[in-house]
Amino acid sequence: MELSADVRQKLLAFQRIEITENHIYSRLAGTIKSPENRKVLEKIAADEMRHYEKWRSYTGESVAPDHGAISKYFWISRILGFTFGVKLMENAEEKAQGGYEQLLGVIPEAEAIIKDEEEHEKALLGMLDEERLRYTGSMVLGLNDALVELTGALAGLTLALRDARLIALTGSVTGIAAALSMAASSYLSTKSEETTKNPLKASTYTGVAYILTVIILIFPYLILSNYYVSLACTLTAAIGIIAAFNYYIAVARDEPFKNRFLEMAGLSLSVAAFSFLVGFLLRTLFGVEV
Repeated sequence: MELSADVRQKLLAFQRIEITENHIYSRLAGTIKSPENRKVLEKIAADEMRHYEKWRSYTGESVAPDHGAISKYFWISRILGFTFGVKLMENAEEKAQGGYEQLLGVIPEAEAIIKDEEEHEKALLGMLDEERLRYTGSMVLGLNDALVELTGALAGLTLALRDARLIALTGSVTGIAAALSMAASSYLSTKSEETTKNPLKASTYTGVAYILTVIILIFPYLILSNYYVSLACTLTAAIGIIAAFNYYIAVARDEPFKNRFLEMAGLSLSVAAFSFLVGFLLRTLFGVEV
């Protein structure tokens, strides 16, 4: 079958995608403990190789995998979780599926390969049962509470105390005490619910998410002497945390990003602004000078 130069280039690009994903799925399969999940990944890897061979039968040319992409998605999956890494890759693959549709009138097997790709996504959705996602609610609880409470507290303390080190000390004590309280509350609430979640793990996820958020938000006050600049950096960091976490959830759980992000960011900034005003009023009312 004679191919136009444009179709040939597309097939070579698809070959590269397929052989790259074959390597990614194969490497990931070797890291999965669940036998069922491993079998699904191995099957998908074999399908990707079959697709690669089909495209090669038309081009008559071998293509090397994208080693950068292999390392990228493998380590993203290892560090941020299997679910997030695979979903991120699947989102990128959707663009390729759109490219396959351009070949429907040219390559007879294109339709069958599109169906295979759709089945891959369904199989992946069926196997994604990752611990860290089961405890997402606990992480959200810790993050959200820390962001709202601590940004508000730091904003109020900034105007009330007007000393970066003193603000950092007071904020740290407040944050650590609140983290322990939230972890205990999470343990008790999870224990009282009819759920498969482990209360100790739920409290750990809540507490760790809270503590990490406290460290990030307090950090500007430890390295900067200007407390107003520190507050600006803290609020910027809070927005960054909200954006990063909501992006993670949006990808891993197929949830909308924009609405969740705007809701959390709006709540945190509103509390911070109100607390800043309260700090000013209390300082003026009591005539405190630090």
